[in-house]
Amino acid sequence: MKLYGAMLSPFVRKVALVAREKGLTYELCRFRGRDGFFPEFLACSPFAKIPAIDDGGFTLSDSSAIVLYLDARYTAVPLIPAEPQARGRTMWFDEFSDTILAGAGLKVLFNRLVGPKVLKVGGDEAIAAQGERELPAIFDWLESVVPAEGWLMGEALTLADISIASVLHSLTFVQQWPRADYPRTLAWYERMAARPSWQAVVAEEFPIPA
Repeated sequence: MKLYGAMLSPFVRKVALVAREKGLTYELCRFRGRDGFFPEFLACSPFAKIPAIDDGGFTLSDSSAIVLYLDARYTAVPLIPAEPQARGRTMWFDEFSDTILAGAGLKVLFNRLVGPKVLKVGGDEAIAAQGERELPAIFDWLESVVPAEGWLMGEALTLADISIASVLHSLTFVQQWPRADYPRTLAWYERMAARPSWQAVVAEEFPIPA
C-alpha cells in the first residue's frame, strides 16, 4: 500500500498507526515536488488533501474514510468496534479529534511551524494565539473522560485512542503538549507512546525545523 503524506500531519500519522496496528506494510510516498503535486498523488486525492492511499489500485483520500476502509478490509485486528453504541462513540472521538482538538491545535502548528519553518510562507501569530487559548478547555474535557487505565473505549485500543493521540503528538512540536497539569491524559498518552506501532511511526518522521 502506498501512503501519501508527511508524518508531521496527525491525519497521516493516524492512518500509519492503524496500518501498523493491523500488521500492514506501506510505502510512505511524497506527494509534491518543486513543480507541484505529483499526478499519481492527485489520482488518489483529486483535491490534493493528505493523507491518500493506493492499495493495489484502490485509491482513497481522507484519514477517516481510509481508516474505515482498512478496518473493513483487514479484519484480523479490529480498531472500530462492531457493537452499535461503541462504534458510534468511537467515530465521535475520531470526529472530535479531527475537528475540535485539531481545529484548535493546528492553528498553532501551522502558524508557528508549518507555515514559517517548513513551507516558508510565514504564519499569523494572532491565529496561533487564538488556537493556544482554545486548547485548555479542550484538554479539560479530555482529562475528564480518559480512563485511569486501559483505553478510551475500554480494554481494547481503538481508533478513538489513535486519533486523539496523533493530534497530541503533533502539538509536541509547538510546545502545547505534553502538559503535566493533565495527569490522566498524560498517562494515557504515554501508554500509547509505548506501543511498538507508535515507536515505528515516530521513527519515520523527518527532522522538525528548530
